Amino acid sequence: MDVIVALIAGATGVVVGWAVSLLLVRRFELGRMKELRTSAGAEAEKIIEGARADADNIRRSAELQAKEEVLRAKESWEKELAKRRGEIERTERRLDDRESMLDRKYTLLDQKHDGLEKREAELEEREQRAEASAARYENLLTEQHRKLEQVAGMSAKQAKQELIRTMEEEARAEAAQRVRRIKEEATRNAEREARNIVAMAIEKIAADHAAEATVSVVPLPNDEMKGRIIGREGRNIRAFENLTGVDVIVDDTPEAVILSAFDPVRREIARLAMEKLVADGRIHPGRIEEVIEKAKKEVEQSMQEAAEEACYNLGIHGLHHQIMETLGRMKYRTSYGQNQLEHSKEVAHLAGQMAAELGLDVQVAKRMGLLHDIGKGMTHEHEGTHVELGYELCKRCAEPDQVLNAIRAHHGEEPARYAETFVLTAADAISGARPGARRESFEAYVKRLEKLEEIARSYDGVAKCFAIQAGREVRVMVTPEAVSDEEMAELSEKTARRIEQELQYPGQIKVVVVRETRAVDFAR
Repeated sequence: MDVIVALIAGATGVVVGWAVSLLLVRRFELGRMKELRTSAGAEAEKIIEGARADADNIRRSAELQAKEEVLRAKESWEKELAKRRGEIERTERRLDDRESMLDRKYTLLDQKHDGLEKREAELEEREQRAEASAARYENLLTEQHRKLEQVAGMSAKQAKQELIRTMEEEARAEAAQRVRRIKEEATRNAEREARNIVAMAIEKIAADHAAEATVSVVPLPNDEMKGRIIGREGRNIRAFENLTGVDVIVDDTPEAVILSAFDPVRREIARLAMEKLVADGRIHPGRIEEVIEKAKKEVEQSMQEAAEEACYNLGIHGLHHQIMETLGRMKYRTSYGQNQLEHSKEVAHLAGQMAAELGLDVQVAKRMGLLHDIGKGMTHEHEGTHVELGYELCKRCAEPDQVLNAIRAHHGEEPARYAETFVLTAADAISGARPGARRESFEAYVKRLEKLEEIARSYDGVAKCFAIQAGREVRVMVTPEAVSDEEMAELSEKTARRIEQELQYPGQIKVVVVRETRAVDFAR
């Protein structure tokens, strides 16, 4: 019990002590706060007084600065005002100087005006005197002309016309003599120069032409190979003929077979294929088809190389690939036995030589010569003459107008518009007419022309007919009274159909019927 009382008493003492200490702390804090409040008030008063002092200082400095700015602005304005006053004074002086100068000019102008008026009066007086003199001279001249006309017996107009007529007759006679003399001299020189140019060009071109037939002969190692070519029941030879389009002739000719075809390209493909099959020894339809395909590629390659070689030798560049392909096919085209590619190359060389001698464009002449017969390389799939086909091909491939004119003009389809075209036509004629160039004999050529004229003359109403353009054109002259305009078309159609039936010729022949109508009357 005593322990509990002691504990209670101790606890009570602790609580009382804690309460007393708390009161003491609060009193201490209150006292401290009063002291701080007192010191803060004092500090605030000091700060306020300092701020007031600073504000007074700033205000005084601002007032001083404003006064200085006003003084500086006043000084600047006074300087600017003085400067402007000086400029105004200078401007006034310049205006005074100009005014005095204008016064002097006005004075001079007045003086000049007075002088001009005096001179004008003098000129008017002189003009009046001149008019009077001219009238007097005119009267004297008229009187003189009248006296001369009385003496000569003709008027002045008649005398002038007579003098002019006499001078014109003399000038015309002299001009005619001079023109005749110049023409004779030019003709002599032109003929001599033309012969020299053509002779030199032909001397520089000495190409050989071999006549090509419609058959090719393929040699065989032995006659036993003929049986292998024919095959069992003829299957090999039938397959070969169907794939190549040529006729294979196996006859009694020892160790040889003959390939016959009018198309030289097919015949060349067949020849190469047959040689490969004979060399290989394996001959059956499958092998034949494979070899023929290879032969076609080789022939196409050889045609391309031939075209490139021709262009390289002639120095011609920039040809379209379609023209190159057509030019290569001309390696296997012939006309009267003359190889067309060789003919075109020869014409190009001749035209180039003659153009060089005449001072013309050599490259244009060569290009015209190489492409003038390009239409002959077109296949049978295209209809029309070689002139029309070649013209359309070159026009489509953007060839120059000189080449287009050469293609049509060398057969008379249109007039020649360039000097090189005349050279090309001459070179073409030289290449075709040179001995040995073409296989057709002169006698056969003459007979064909005579037959053309005979067919044309066989119809009623035909007065005259002429085979021109080397037999490529027939001109038929009819009597106007016997053949009407409507009958002309029928006559040309009949003549053309009969020529097709009775003659053999390359290309086409143009039939032209000409009917002249005249109206005659008499004045009585």
